Amino acid sequence: MSIARQIGMVAVLVAAAAAAAYAGHAAYTGRMAQPGGAASGEGRGGGDRAAASVILATAELAEVESRLEAVGTSRALRAVEIVPLTSGRVVRIAFRPGQKVLAGDTLAELDDEIERADLTEAEARLDEAELALARAMTLSESNTISQASVEQLRAARVAARAQVDRALRRFADRTVIAPFDGIVGLGQVEVGARVDDDTVITTLDDLSRIEIEFQLPETVFGQVQPGDPVAATSAAYPGRTFAGEVASIDSRIDRASRAFKVRAVVPNEDLALAAGMFMHLSVVLDSHEGLMVPEEAVVVEGGRMHIFVVEDGKASRRIVSLGKRELGRVEITDGLAEGEKVVARGVQSLRDGAPVKAIGDGAGAGEAAPEAGAERQVRG
Repeated sequence: MSIARQIGMVAVLVAAAAAAAYAGHAAYTGRMAQPGGAASGEGRGGGDRAAASVILATAELAEVESRLEAVGTSRALRAVEIVPLTSGRVVRIAFRPGQKVLAGDTLAELDDEIERADLTEAEARLDEAELALARAMTLSESNTISQASVEQLRAARVAARAQVDRALRRFADRTVIAPFDGIVGLGQVEVGARVDDDTVITTLDDLSRIEIEFQLPETVFGQVQPGDPVAATSAAYPGRTFAGEVASIDSRIDRASRAFKVRAVVPNEDLALAAGMFMHLSVVLDSHEGLMVPEEAVVVEGGRMHIFVVEDGKASRRIVSLGKRELGRVEITDGLAEGEKVVARGVQSLRDGAPVKAIGDGAGAGEAAPEAGAERQVRG
């Protein structure tokens, strides 16, 4: 048999095999398409199988706030280091660390024997000067003493009074007092220690209100105003928010950081916050009512944003415009109406006009969508 004839027979066999395979595929496809076929959509619920399972959410009106986020450090409204006004030996410590004191309360006392004696001497000299002046005034009525002598005695009494005032001040300086209401810090000296006007005895902080200093970029310099609401949080109190307001704004912008300093004041009646704490702040610039949907409902394609609205069991693609963003939510400014149902989960496989089957409803833009396990619970 020639080579050409062999090649011809192989070609015939290949063609026959291909024709048989095509015929078998066509027959199988025909059976699948029959109403009573083994794999017909009717026999296996084909109508539901074609619908995509999604989780819905309702577009709702909610308060939308424009915020600035920042971090800062808490400071006492007033804070001082307590030092004596003079030198001496400590004879009494009158406070406990962490104690709340009032303005004028005694914090410490220094030895005062010398100052007490000086005060007694000054008061005696004043008594003597007043008696001498009184005698001179009596004699002047009978012209037995010159007016010049009377004036000298009057000046001596004034000088004696001044000496008493100085002695009183020196004596008072032996007692260290609180200059304002506050919380006393740790003690730095003990009884018997010698101190001077550079020795820190303790610290005093006014924690009735806390001042938080933070920085904001210069791009928002004109947007922040004194009185703007502030919400502050601390890692020491998870889940708790401390409300306050902007108190003052620096008039200068730092050349290196291109930022400016802002100070907010937060009430602290229960003394929960201490000076030096790391704080996270949110400054509310303005607020308005907006239409909110879950952030995951928005799909970005080619620089345009769209969502899927469910109408009559089908997903309708809508081009929308976005506004403010919040945690897990986004504002829709155009393309959506209040109360419409949008696809919150399952948007990745949707097409415009595709049938959908709701397996859960987020109920509103402010609520979290069900977890993945929700689908298994509905189907089970």
